[in-house]
Amino acid sequence: MFRAFHRVVSPSLRQAQLLSARTEPRMSWGYMLQLRSAASATFRLLEDSLEVSHGGTPMRFNYVWLRDHCRSASSYNSSTHQRSLDTGSIELTVRPESSAVEDDQLVLTWPDGHVSKYSLSWLAKNSYEGRKKATEQPRVLWNANIYQNASISSIKWDTFMSCDNELKKFLQNYLLYGIAFVDDVPTTVEATEEVTQRVSLIRETTYGRMWSFTSDFSRGDTAYSQLALDRHTDTTYFQEPCGIQVFHCLRHEGTGGRTLLVDGFYAAEKLRQRSPEKFELLCRVPIRHEYIENTDNHRNHMMGVGPVLNVYSWNNELYMIRYNNYDRSVINTIPHDTVQRWYIAHRELTTELRRPENELWVKLSPGKVIFIDNWRVLHGRESFTGLRQLCGCYLTRDDVLSAARCFGLQA
Repeated sequence: MFRAFHRVVSPSLRQAQLLSARTEPRMSWGYMLQLRSAASATFRLLEDSLEVSHGGTPMRFNYVWLRDHCRSASSYNSSTHQRSLDTGSIELTVRPESSAVEDDQLVLTWPDGHVSKYSLSWLAKNSYEGRKKATEQPRVLWNANIYQNASISSIKWDTFMSCDNELKKFLQNYLLYGIAFVDDVPTTVEATEEVTQRVSLIRETTYGRMWSFTSDFSRGDTAYSQLALDRHTDTTYFQEPCGIQVFHCLRHEGTGGRTLLVDGFYAAEKLRQRSPEKFELLCRVPIRHEYIENTDNHRNHMMGVGPVLNVYSWNNELYMIRYNNYDRSVINTIPHDTVQRWYIAHRELTTELRRPENELWVKLSPGKVIFIDNWRVLHGRESFTGLRQLCGCYLTRDDVLSAARCFGLQA
């Protein structure tokens, strides 16, 4: 054990306060931050934070943050994974009285005598510097050729409903590609509902819980027609668009009607590579989407506002595309000098989304159920003839990701 005591006095003294400790080589288990077999960890007590250099990566930890994230029994309930400490009770000028390294753990003693311990691997995993380099959700971006060459097999209904390993495989496919299929599902609304509930909770909307429709224009939406639909994401007019879209073609007596799928993230990343300033503009400018319905049986006026592209602020990872030219409302949320630049950026993204090589066409025959990540994959259809009956629903995104994490998948 090596122990050193520090008191924050002056910048010159702080620069001289250096603590080094031997650590055993260990393998990394946290995201993309590699804890290579470094022989030492170095700590510096600064005015407002602790600087840790471990595995060649310097990390800064605010003192209030360190106290707030203490995992001692009095500060954190490890059974419920909830904070017990009242964050509002922490002095915003708090500083540790002393620090030490014991058994690969940083030990801090606070002015009130409370002791906090943090493993170096935990600090590395949860540092801003680590999260900035990490991928929140691994994905395989695809065009039609990439997806088809991946030769992803569909999951069969009987094994999917009874075997957790099949459910895990399904969720892995869904996370990586944004789409996943279940085959041989009985062609009823009830069986479709059953297979969806194996994955997540159903999100009830103005369209109902489970919906079944034909081209009868029973709702004020072009989806209830025989017309072709260009690529789009659904419910852009919700403040939080629905996470997962489910389709099952129960019956089709006619021609046409293939489903179009486009990986919006693949197209957006192409735009980022070619024109980063246009990508950034589409991430920054809020756009209004609107759904107005006034029929004999339904009256709705939905409105959602958000940028076309959404990224995490800490690592610029794309997590949602909100693209629907049908439901985009009047553009009145941006100043005149930005409007033309927005149209140019939007046009370049649209051009990428419409490239034939990015289009995956799928025939949804009865018994084949598709799950679509509505925050990533755009869908559309070609026009069709004859009677075509579809059923489906929306699923809650949070519960799909929760199910994946419970299987140990990164989501």
